[in-house]
Amino acid sequence: MDLVIVESPAKAKTINKYLGPDYRVLASYGHVRDLPSKDGSVRPDEDFAMSWEVADKAKKRLSDIAEAAKSADRILLATDPDREGEAISWHVLEVLRSRKGLKDKPVARVVFNAITKRAVEEAMAHPRMIDDALVEAYLARRALDYLVGFSLSPVLWRKLPGARSAGRVQSVALRLVCERESEIERFRPQEYWSLVANLATPAKDTFVARLVAADGKKLTKLSIGDEAQATGLKALLEGADFSVASVESKPHSRNPQPPFTTSTLQQEAQRKLGFDASRTMQVAQRLYEGVDIGGETIGLITYMRTDGVDMAPEAVAAVRDLISGDFGKRYLPDQPRRYFVKAKNAQEAHEAIRPTDPARLPAHVARQLDRDQAKLYELIWKRTVASQMSSAEMERTTIEVDARNGEHQLGLRATGSVVRFDGFLTLYQEGRDEPEDEEDGRLPAVAAGDGLDAKSVSADQHFTEPPPRYTEASLIKKMEELGIGRPSTYAQTMTVLRDRGYVRMDKRRLMPEDKGRLVTAFLESFFRRYVEYDFTADLEEKLDKVSAGELSWQAVLRDFWRDFQGNLDDIKDLRVSQVLEALNEMLGDFVFPPREDGSDPRSCPSCGDGKLSLKLGRFGAFIGCSNYPECRYTRQITEPDAEGEVAQQAMTAEGMQLGEDPETGESVILRSGRFGPYVQLGPDPAKGEEKPKRSSLPRGWQADEMTLEKALQLLSLPREVGSHPETGKPITAGLGRYGPFVSHDGKYANLESIEDVFTVGANRAISLLAEKKGRGRSGAKELKALGEHPDGGAVAVMEGRYGPYVNHGKINATLPKDKDPQAITLEEALELIEAKAEKGGKTKKATARKTPARKSTAKKPAASKTKSAKAKAKAEG
Repeated sequence: MDLVIVESPAKAKTINKYLGPDYRVLASYGHVRDLPSKDGSVRPDEDFAMSWEVADKAKKRLSDIAEAAKSADRILLATDPDREGEAISWHVLEVLRSRKGLKDKPVARVVFNAITKRAVEEAMAHPRMIDDALVEAYLARRALDYLVGFSLSPVLWRKLPGARSAGRVQSVALRLVCERESEIERFRPQEYWSLVANLATPAKDTFVARLVAADGKKLTKLSIGDEAQATGLKALLEGADFSVASVESKPHSRNPQPPFTTSTLQQEAQRKLGFDASRTMQVAQRLYEGVDIGGETIGLITYMRTDGVDMAPEAVAAVRDLISGDFGKRYLPDQPRRYFVKAKNAQEAHEAIRPTDPARLPAHVARQLDRDQAKLYELIWKRTVASQMSSAEMERTTIEVDARNGEHQLGLRATGSVVRFDGFLTLYQEGRDEPEDEEDGRLPAVAAGDGLDAKSVSADQHFTEPPPRYTEASLIKKMEELGIGRPSTYAQTMTVLRDRGYVRMDKRRLMPEDKGRLVTAFLESFFRRYVEYDFTADLEEKLDKVSAGELSWQAVLRDFWRDFQGNLDDIKDLRVSQVLEALNEMLGDFVFPPREDGSDPRSCPSCGDGKLSLKLGRFGAFIGCSNYPECRYTRQITEPDAEGEVAQQAMTAEGMQLGEDPETGESVILRSGRFGPYVQLGPDPAKGEEKPKRSSLPRGWQADEMTLEKALQLLSLPREVGSHPETGKPITAGLGRYGPFVSHDGKYANLESIEDVFTVGANRAISLLAEKKGRGRSGAKELKALGEHPDGGAVAVMEGRYGPYVNHGKINATLPKDKDPQAITLEEALELIEAKAEKGGKTKKATARKTPARKSTAKKPAASKTKSAKAKAKAEG
């Protein structure tokens, strides 16, 4: 029996049916190993050697795979046909080798672009070896992302408190969003006027013509800039004689768009269906892995992570047969259409995304699909079929009109476009982010020299508009044009930007949050090269050459790391005040907009002689006066929206279904309760049964941004990280009252962010717990780890018997009553610790332990006073 290894259980179930009893198909459930989130996982000094850690959730699955491998005749690695799929196969193979479970058994790699019986059987008949170049490209990308994230994020935490982290591709995408917002803020509307005449032909047909010339001078869109000029031209038109100067009709054709790639599918699904990139990929994944159609599990579309735009010859033939039969010969071009990739740095050019069988019409399968699946399948089917149809035949007509008023001669123009043959437009027309200026519609029949009557003349005022904010679709399109990122990364990039609070969605447009603008300004000030578009695209091109076997992956990393490490060393000694000053300068127009009275935007409106600048406090960055504490003027960086905040998506009492849990088949529902939004696994049970599993949304997660993937992450908590080597007891990661944490045997240690809950490994968890044990006092609980003291040693917020305090070594400083323990920054804590050290260094409690007699004497008068007070009260009563 042959052992076949795939990623997902749904895929395993489908393929098992196709292959029969001579094969056993097991799922790895995606990646089985990753780099631990700790220093040293990638070691540049050892030519970028990497330490891999098996994910806890993958241990049992790998054990099952290893056990099955012992009795297998052959092992076939059938993961997805892209770089990530190649990497998963490599990881599984490495684990099996380390467990000595292969011996001399043959191992092969098989790939198929669609999960159909024919495609799977064809792949099994043509196995190959693992593609080392693709694996090396994966290793290079993973090492780069680790080195950038693990090196740059701590710099952000220390130099820009409140920032979360910085990723290689996400930072560049964030820069695009922030730069567009800056363009909008710098934009100054320009007034312009348009003049339109409603004209009638001798046959009494009417049409509209626009003024395009006056006295031999061509008029552009912005030529008429004020009301006086517009009024003068309107008067000339109202007294003019009109006649047709010329009529020109030109045929032209409009060709269909190619079938979908990953990015064009994400763009079009947002335009036409309102799906974000993550939702599109989740639905496409289910269509690819297989849906039950008539009792048989069938993959409905080909693989959905691709840059390719062409289709296999047999698929093209099937589509052409369908067009000929269902639409007629007129809609079928003489030769099949071929498409070629235009995107910069396109790679992994498999087939385009298409139906596995074009004869499987959307209407026929809709009843077997959920609503989202049916919509997306219909979109893919229509785009695929339309791509092989005849061009639409159009006719564009232009009428030039003369208007004479005494010595003045003016010119007007009317344009219209009509469809002579609809071609592919009968089935599909691509959506657009912005409306087209082209005027559709038929113009009346006229000839040169015909006189025209002016029914009316209008002059309309307009103002130029700023460039539109990016949607997810237009941002993905821009990233693809620049060569930034790859098909498999776009959806994750969008999700990360929202999860970190760097951007928010407003009417489907991406708006940068203050935190995102600060991070971008910081990176542009101190790491500019690494957020430059050309640099990022050039690096992607080098990585593509690695995957083609043209470059060494270690050489690419050596070149990158040499310069990057030097940049890190240059800013190591920067003070937070220096960083803030640089941000004040860079964000000046945004943070200190011009005032209506023309006064200095940075002058303090409260005290008059102070200067406003960026400050850091308990709620993050804000604007404060340089004369603090004498002047306590503060304001937010930007004013809140008119509604106060971004409204959350309203939900009915039944909640909103996000999808199904692939392991249990239960519905995953987003609901709203008395304590806010939460996700739930399965519907409410009948009376007497156990309650379904639920999880509240953590701080920073918005209900309107929840996806099935994020909900399943929350519902998986608490998760077991591993076993502690000293006790053998489990270490878990979860969310609590004070945020994300790891715990073991009743002891807790805080994690930096919500993302850490899902990614923290056993080694890091053990280290955090050990650090907590080493620096915490007996009986004291750590509320928040703040970072390292400049003189060495950890600084943390602790929960003590008499309230929260900050701790560094033997110095403990009580927090003021108005201070939120979870909001205090490292800078504030250092000030408290320094003030405490100057007064003697130790807390009252620590002193009391050294001098118990003093502690005892101190309590007696208090007790005595209490008794006297009680006696007096009794006497008075």
